Amino acid sequence: MLDVIRSQVARDGFARVRGPQMRELLGPAALADWDAYAASWNDLAVDEYMADGGRYRRRRYATLEAQPGRTERLPHQPHFQSVDYNRLNGGVERWFAPITPAVLDLPLTQAILEASLDVFGRVAGPEAGYPWRTEMHQFRIEARADEAGRPTPEGAHRDGVDWVLVMLVARENVAAGVTDIFDPTGAALGSFTLLEPLDAVFIDDHRVFHGVTAIEAVDPSRPAYRDVLVTTFRRSDP
Repeated sequence: MLDVIRSQVARDGFARVRGPQMRELLGPAALADWDAYAASWNDLAVDEYMADGGRYRRRRYATLEAQPGRTERLPHQPHFQSVDYNRLNGGVERWFAPITPAVLDLPLTQAILEASLDVFGRVAGPEAGYPWRTEMHQFRIEARADEAGRPTPEGAHRDGVDWVLVMLVARENVAAGVTDIFDPTGAALGSFTLLEPLDAVFIDDHRVFHGVTAIEAVDPSRPAYRDVLVTTFRRSDP
């Protein structure tokens, strides 16, 4: 399974992985924590930095140094992207509520990091340069009767890192939310929807752009949301 994912990332710049394959990759011992892990998305804070005025995004955030077999949490710090990578919210330090120690310390979280390092590290090759700066984001995008939820309000973009993992945690009462992958010229490379828990996509951020269409509530009288984990990896500076 790992060899297939690595070869797809190396060949195409991304690899879509369905939930059953991710379950196989992570293993039953780590997934024993799934209920507690998924429930932590019910305790995210509203993103106060949306330049479009939207109140549809909740999140928590953590920064780490990661290498195979070892992960260290760094002191809490702001998330920053230049306007070159985030035309909507870039250029400012954004302080988000931290991911809780209980979530970061789960074996499942560690298994997700190890799997990502295994995929991306092998593609990067011997000059991987560990440890990697790793940023982990818990996102909940909400849709309401009067407001669609926009998973990527900045549009199709790169994150300004080396590698990105996007993994679906939950999808409740929503339509759309289609993931689109593009090459730097804007040519479409793939289009798919993360539908089931653990559906994921591994991305080479240097080679491709990614974006997700807005979500809408199927039944506006009920809560509607899309929960994802986004984890980015950047090689250490030489």
